[in-house]
Amino acid sequence: MHFESRMRRPFLVPPVVLRAAALLCLAGAPLALSAQAAPAGDPHAAHRGPAPSAAAGSGRATVVLLVRHAEKAAAPADDPGLSAAGLERARALADAAGAAGVQAIIVTPRVRTRATAQPLADDLTLTPETVSLDGGAATHVAAVAAAVRRHVGEVVLVVGHSNTIPAIVAALGGPAGPDICDAEYSNLFVLVLDPGAPAGAAAGGRAEGAHLVRSHYGQPDNPAAVRACATMTPR
Repeated sequence: MHFESRMRRPFLVPPVVLRAAALLCLAGAPLALSAQAAPAGDPHAAHRGPAPSAAAGSGRATVVLLVRHAEKAAAPADDPGLSAAGLERARALADAAGAAGVQAIIVTPRVRTRATAQPLADDLTLTPETVSLDGGAATHVAAVAAAVRRHVGEVVLVVGHSNTIPAIVAALGGPAGPDICDAEYSNLFVLVLDPGAPAGAAAGGRAEGAHLVRSHYGQPDNPAAVRACATMTPR
């Protein structure tokens, strides 16, 4: 797969998206998220849901922040940690998500996902929940979705992989999208689940009451590397 991207100026805190999402969740207010305008030819347009409407019911929305792990080191090959750029991005994630009222963090057993979440976990004195990768991607995705649903009305950060984050979005009722290009690390997906929304989408469709906004955090991805990305390996 080939994706196009435009250079963006670096920033640490996404615009109104996170603050609005956090306020929606914590105050139980009607949904009214604002998203960044999509660049022309945005390859992830499919990740965007329609504009949210009023929340169903009187409870709080569940807000799920989803990111792929930060830039990985070259070694060890089987389970690398983070590179210098990845450590910087992990700090940027803590700065970006720290104001969103995160109450739970979900990671995989891989060093790179745990290291990506650690600065925020330290700042908030939270212990991340590790969801096993045993049983394959589909089993893992279902387990993460189930873990998220145990935090109804909360703000949850999920740190995953290029081939799991889009699938988790879909499992929670958001729009289905392609695997994330291996050169892309700056994506931050905000999925807002209305109170009383269905548990997930049937037959790969989007569930009513699940609204997705795509933002970015930290340093922008290298557009040349993104354009050259033809495979999704390694993850």
